[in-house]
Amino acid sequence: MNILLIEDDPEVAAFIKTGLEEQEHDVTVVSDGLEGSVTAAEKNFDLLILDIILPGYNGFQVCKHVRIHKKELPILMLTALGTVRDKVQGFENGADDYLTKPFHFEELLARINALTRRRPVASEKIYKIDDLVVDCNNGTVIRNGNEILLTSKEFTLLEILISNQNKVLSRTEIAGKVWGINFDRGTNLIDVYINYLRTKIDKNYSKKLIQTVIGRGYVLKEL
Repeated sequence: MNILLIEDDPEVAAFIKTGLEEQEHDVTVVSDGLEGSVTAAEKNFDLLILDIILPGYNGFQVCKHVRIHKKELPILMLTALGTVRDKVQGFENGADDYLTKPFHFEELLARINALTRRRPVASEKIYKIDDLVVDCNNGTVIRNGNEILLTSKEFTLLEILISNQNKVLSRTEIAGKVWGINFDRGTNLIDVYINYLRTKIDKNYSKKLIQTVIGRGYVLKEL
């Protein structure tokens, strides 16, 4: 694969570059966020590995900018910032996966392989439940005639729920389908995003569609 690595620590960059090149990948290293953002937008890569604390643009800014130009480019954030808030912000800005430093190189390889073999969740389908319509063709969400704006990850989460309507999905299943990660039971990331969706999808409507099944997970269904 042709991989872009945006990392300002020369030792970390050299370690990753050497390891990936041993796996027969081509690696371009950029140490500045602004330069990396331009490089990612103008050239073709199969994967972007991105630090957050960078000169120029920070990693969140880079991710958001790249997503405007390269919607399907897999983005893996690799950073020492590991709070739930950091991870949520990364996903909100378009990251597909998030790995914290220090890390094992074997895990980095596994995540890269998972990201690049995964296909976009969106399909050529329109889903409907009650007065909610999710159009995967153009990425729109309508409830009771009102368009609802969602982030990329919120839309993917909603699509997973509505394409499995009336089926309870565990947090582990949701994490794997939406983020392609092994679910860490110590984080409430899934619950945070469910709350985001509820605020946008259910809050202003009398009929609530997103249901919690205690001890099992979440389900989208009509009551």
